Amino acid sequence: MIKAPEQLSKKLGLSFNQPEWFVLALTHRSMGAKNNERLEFLGDSILGFVIAQALFEKFPQASEGVLSRLRASLVNQESLAELARLHNLGDYLILGSGELKSGGYRRASILSDAVEAIMGAIIKDQGIENCKVWILHLFADRLAALRLDNWQKDPKTRLQEYLQARQLDIPQYTLVNQAGLPHEQIFKVECAISLFDKKYIGAGVSRKKAEQQAAELMLEHIAREQK
Repeated sequence: MIKAPEQLSKKLGLSFNQPEWFVLALTHRSMGAKNNERLEFLGDSILGFVIAQALFEKFPQASEGVLSRLRASLVNQESLAELARLHNLGDYLILGSGELKSGGYRRASILSDAVEAIMGAIIKDQGIENCKVWILHLFADRLAALRLDNWQKDPKTRLQEYLQARQLDIPQYTLVNQAGLPHEQIFKVECAISLFDKKYIGAGVSRKKAEQQAAELMLEHIAREQK
């Protein structure tokens, strides 16, 4: 483990009555039998329900099929991994030596499972209602940015269309870092627009994915500014 779990729980706005639940949520199965898989199972179940309920309330006219696709767009592995990377969760994972050497702390499957395991840990420590509040806070910006008329478009397209509709310059994407072994590199790309001084950096396993995440973060910023 690179960093202390207490630092991460504070960053995430969490305070555990029994911190061992949070430590367990960060413990990958490569460490042995005592790992986060059962908590991940629990977290996965409540995540799907909470997001489904939020979408049901936000889009009263949407069909079951549309609601299902919207939910899938928010709670898929890559989406959860992006949230994990946003909070540098990989720096806090407790991994076996093999996973540590192979870069498991960057792997989308491990990151997304840990996010769901944290949700399971909150349930065990504080109950379902507190977990629901935290999930809604975690997804607040993404839920706010979601629209029925554009949710199928990728973030870069949505951001560009938003700016062009207001006769503003298109976004500028700048590669700021590229690290890792050739077959498991992580790219970091900065997104800047003329509308705000604020810039956002996205990370991904390719430059395209990093650009998409940076665009998503910028869209979330725009959604907050419009409230």
